[in-house]
Amino acid sequence: MTTTTISPARHRSLGDQSWQDEAVCQATECNPVDPEIFFPEPDETGKITAAKSLCAQCPVRRTCLDASLESGDTDGIRGGLTEEERRPLHEKLAHRLDYSRVNATIAGRDVHLTKAERRAVVHAAYRHGLTEQRLAWLLKITEQHAQKLYRETRRALRNRDLQQTPKVATPPGTASERLGRDDFGTAA
Repeated sequence: MTTTTISPARHRSLGDQSWQDEAVCQATECNPVDPEIFFPEPDETGKITAAKSLCAQCPVRRTCLDASLESGDTDGIRGGLTEEERRPLHEKLAHRLDYSRVNATIAGRDVHLTKAERRAVVHAAYRHGLTEQRLAWLLKITEQHAQKLYRETRRALRNRDLQQTPKVATPPGTASERLGRDDFGTAA
């Protein structure tokens, strides 16, 4: 019987570049890698294939892609994707909502977050009962700003709950709903 283990996502901390030491593309004495293969011209399919095959073996490919997207790096092959393949991801980055990143932040990791992920952290922190001080520390904001975010969250949840009140049933006999003989069933 085989067992599958899914390890938690490893998210890069703000300013952390240590992941590059684990990258397959780093040239060493035992592993000479020509960095030029990661900057091919569009018609150099051999270089593109070689770079992508190296990226496919890389243990930090996802981190490399995230770093490329977060820094706005549009040149070369990064995270196993070409410039053209990353373009739609760059456009969607501001709206990314990766809950593993949110959970990592709640756990205390210093993760680069999008606006949507920051809102999700505030909501999760509020739901888990984290203090304003802890939220301020997690998001690197002032306690006053954390208090404001919690007030906005409370207000939004209250308004959502008010909007979800059950609808009152329309009394029978209104113009839109007339009961007929078949609506009463049969007597036993």
